[in-house]
Amino acid sequence: MTDPRLADDSVFPDPVYKRTVLAPLFDGAKTHYVEGFRAIDRAHLVMLAETGILPQDQARALALALDAIDAEIDPAKLVYTGEVEDFFFLIEQELKKRLGPDLGGRLHTARSRNDIDHTLFKLALKARLEVLLSQALNLLEAMIAAAEREQATLIVAYTHGQPAQPTTFGHYLSAAVEILSRDMTRIFEALKIVDLSPMGAAAITTSGFPIDRARVAELLGFSAPLRNSYSCIAGVDYITSVYGALELTFLHLGRLIQDLQFWSSFEVGQIYVPNSLVQISSIMPQKRNPVPIEHLRHLASQSRARARAMLDVMQNTPFTDMNDSEGETQAMGYQAFASAGRVLDLLAALISQIRIDPARVRENLRRSCVTITELADSLVRREGLSFREAHEIAAAVARAVVAKGGGLEQEGYGPFRAAFRAATGRDSALDEAAFREIVSPEHFVSLRARYGGPAPAPMAEALAAYKAQAAAFRAEHAAHVARREEAARKLAAALAALKGEA
Repeated sequence: MTDPRLADDSVFPDPVYKRTVLAPLFDGAKTHYVEGFRAIDRAHLVMLAETGILPQDQARALALALDAIDAEIDPAKLVYTGEVEDFFFLIEQELKKRLGPDLGGRLHTARSRNDIDHTLFKLALKARLEVLLSQALNLLEAMIAAAEREQATLIVAYTHGQPAQPTTFGHYLSAAVEILSRDMTRIFEALKIVDLSPMGAAAITTSGFPIDRARVAELLGFSAPLRNSYSCIAGVDYITSVYGALELTFLHLGRLIQDLQFWSSFEVGQIYVPNSLVQISSIMPQKRNPVPIEHLRHLASQSRARARAMLDVMQNTPFTDMNDSEGETQAMGYQAFASAGRVLDLLAALISQIRIDPARVRENLRRSCVTITELADSLVRREGLSFREAHEIAAAVARAVVAKGGGLEQEGYGPFRAAFRAATGRDSALDEAAFREIVSPEHFVSLRARYGGPAPAPMAEALAAYKAQAAAFRAEHAAHVARREEAARKLAAALAALKGEA
């Protein structure tokens, strides 16, 4: 019986396989990886020449042929035919046409599509992370600026959807600043994992040729080679680290966005969204719809969901080189970056422009009795009561004021005197002026001068710390960009020397 493997001499792929797998992968390479392929080919070629693995004349011929291919072939116009398996083999085929099969095939010495692929994916992620971190820094700085501007602006803080205590908008935004800073720290840490070069791992175990992995990493703008060669082709934790950090970032931003939606409602009205960020109804002329906040909410959810999908694809995959982490999965992840960038830009614009409506805040403060906690605390300090007894007096005052539809400052003193006498059998030493000061929101905030509180002193300290953190992030981001730009200059200089142009 004839071995079916020997009888199968088809040159072209199955048409269904071509249509459903190979052509989409080819198109993805054209869209996302052309520049990465070019950089990898040239960095690897320079290393082969510098280590003596390839003679200088052969390396020079290959460099000139690569330039000719770039000049003559526009990848955007290529249509996948099935003659070669993928974009990598197309370039190799072109080299062989120009230089012959022997010399044309020498560029692939000491490397594999395995290390090439993960290097391509890391280069693409590094570029996207640099852009994303720049956008996140813009948002962080917009939040810090708004927190500084609004550090004394009173708002109602909510718990469980109900008015709880007064604080300032600056104090609220500072909480969001701290969370975004922690999220950005996770993204920078993920970038450090991405920033290790797989080149030189070859298929799995490196190479018998005397390659210089550190030189290739340097020419491609990586901080260093990834040490273990098996990890280079199997350790997709660079993917899970990136998308895990993105998932958390947009989960957290979504909570902030939901608050802004709630605060902009007619019933709350705590924030005013300017006309440039609202839409009117097509039929109801009185409406001002802050629809950018809704778009922020669903785009943040889309970003989180797309990032999460990347983690789901990685689940229960084998610890080896695999297609699950490559091509189309990588492209799926880029959609998370696309929507994430829109969120960061739009939210920075929104945070910079929204303002607190002081009249609505004052009315909500009045109606909600949210300063009553300080009345209980003051009775402990000034009248020597236990907190429980003071709490019961304060609760009775709040019930009486709310029943009248009034506010503590104007209508609270009479109910307070009655509740205090009923609980203690004596009159309080607090006169009406002292009572009004105690239950005012400004007094409430000013007393919260502990570390992390909304009073001026801790807020000033916090804002200084946030600015220092943002500056450190800027410096770290600039260092990544500078190394990439320096690598491009080094690679250009090395190629020029190889071609005799220096």
